[in-house]
Amino acid sequence: MTDAIVINARFLTQSTTGVQRFAREITLALSRLQPAPILLGPREARLPDGWNAGPWRLDVSACAGGHIWEQLVLPRQRGGAVLVNLANSAPLFCRRQLLVIHDAGVFATPEAYSWRFRCWYRLLHRVLARRGVALATVSEFSRREIARHVRVPQERVAVIGEGAEHILREPMVPPPLPVGGYVLAVGTPAAHKNLAVLEATAAMLHGRGLELVATGGVAGGVFSAASWPAGIRPLGRVDDAALAGLYRGAACLVFPSRYEGFGLPAIEAMACGCPVVASSIPGLRETCGEAALFADPADPRAFVAAVARLLDAPAEAARLRAAGLARARALTWPAAAQRLLGALAGIG
Repeated sequence: MTDAIVINARFLTQSTTGVQRFAREITLALSRLQPAPILLGPREARLPDGWNAGPWRLDVSACAGGHIWEQLVLPRQRGGAVLVNLANSAPLFCRRQLLVIHDAGVFATPEAYSWRFRCWYRLLHRVLARRGVALATVSEFSRREIARHVRVPQERVAVIGEGAEHILREPMVPPPLPVGGYVLAVGTPAAHKNLAVLEATAAMLHGRGLELVATGGVAGGVFSAASWPAGIRPLGRVDDAALAGLYRGAACLVFPSRYEGFGLPAIEAMACGCPVVASSIPGLRETCGEAALFADPADPRAFVAAVARLLDAPAEAARLRAAGLARARALTWPAAAQRLLGALAGIG
């Protein structure tokens, strides 16, 4: 492709979770591969800190954001260009476009989401699939899941992948906790993140004089109401520099999700040299490869045993650090952006 890519920049109005992280990093990577992307956003869209000197252009509508802007204003704002939607949502009445759906969570784990959110996204994804919109996702597991739930052949869904080098971009902020004195979880108390399974792990750590801490918050209107499980100390949302410090200082990352399309925190941790204990679910096994210990997400004792194994076996922790660093180097945002360009090449 030689024409500039036109990107739905509604993600610039949203809090940064894994989906918005993907959208930002793919946009940055695309800007280095071909003509600068044109970002189309509602009036409240703003470029992130450090982006103002970049080659991209942000065209802001006079209309406020949300679904109304995306459905009614964006199709006219983009003109005749192919539209790239990186964050799970896209206008219904726009044929020449690509939609990245990160996972099939609204179908597979509906209890994790508010009823309005899951009903809208189920409808949106199925209608867009039937209208022939180009689809992409972040893993082979998500490709299978999306194809099954929106009822299209797997060949209709391109796999792009993700990267982790963004976590090394800013100077690290030292953790506010003793190095090695805590185990880290990254996520929200939403049902599919399964943090309640870690209560027994938290108790084991407290018995050793260690803490189980968690970063992250709940996106209002997206997830069902939930609270932090007993024994986990929430640290709230942190920026990349602070998160990198937490990864580097942690005895390990523990990632107990019941459902993930990719599992970006696992690769971020690996890039920072932090050993990973992850759920033995298909999405995380694909992402982590042989660079993590795995535990049954339904078995609290399995997580206790895996975390204790790393605490008691420094050689095993060192092995996982080395394997994780190699795994993270194999997953990069430029490679993901190249695969996105390949998916766009097939749009007429």
